[in-house]
Amino acid sequence: MFTANSSELVTHSALRLLSLKPTSGAQLVAQCQSAPISSEMDRVFVVLVVLAATFFAPAKAGWNWATATFYGHADGSGTMGGACGYGNTYQAGYGTNTAALSSVMYNDGAACGQCYMIMCNSEMSKACKPGAAVTVTATNLCPPNWARPSDNGGWCNPPRVHFDMAQPAYERIGTYNSGIIPVLFQQVKCWREGGLRFKMGGSNNFQLVVIMNVGGSGSLRAVSVKGTNTGWIPMNRNWGANWHCNSGLVGQELSFAVTSTGGQTLYIYNVVPSWWRFGMIFSSNYQFYY
Repeated sequence: MFTANSSELVTHSALRLLSLKPTSGAQLVAQCQSAPISSEMDRVFVVLVVLAATFFAPAKAGWNWATATFYGHADGSGTMGGACGYGNTYQAGYGTNTAALSSVMYNDGAACGQCYMIMCNSEMSKACKPGAAVTVTATNLCPPNWARPSDNGGWCNPPRVHFDMAQPAYERIGTYNSGIIPVLFQQVKCWREGGLRFKMGGSNNFQLVVIMNVGGSGSLRAVSVKGTNTGWIPMNRNWGANWHCNSGLVGQELSFAVTSTGGQTLYIYNVVPSWWRFGMIFSSNYQFYY
């Protein structure tokens, strides 16, 4: 335990750690662990330096630090639905290579559909599968757990960057019993089979559309809809990947103008036939490249 004048008791062996110049966080950890410990104060100091190495050491070029856990089951059940509104992630084109993002990444739903390549940081954990990586799609929000501290159960509390992955995706890079693992990640281009998909929702006077299977940047910046009897009507993000407008479009053939966060705009004409019903999904032959 620290005493009133404990700040004056750091010995030479602890101060020596300040001069270490490792090339990675793992090397700093190793050097700290091998350093001679001559007092309880030294021991506490070493622990603090190890923690600093874990959270503040620079990541590899082009990669960022995060942590990861998993939820659901081995077959992906328990991960369907979610805050992005995709529902069945197989129907959405995403399968089980999916993840819920902590709120600092989720960005109020603007990140829905984005793709991230993730690999377990084998320099920091023995629970990693060396050389393995997986690309996941953001389909859900991992909400904060304010009842737990961010380093003990509150993994998705701001400002933490965290992926709560579907179990099949998680086990591509980490072992089942590992609990939480350190990872490196980067946002990458999304590659999809087929074109954009439109899931119809809303009511007779309120149009709600979920746009799924989005390639390129994976997420959307702007959406407009055009009915047989209307001009182009701007839509607003309602929640997650749901876009809405206060217009009754039942019985009309629908076209969409969609702009990705990468800046590409597609005009998809007459993709939804006039006989559409709420809950139906319609596929197009159009896809983003960026």
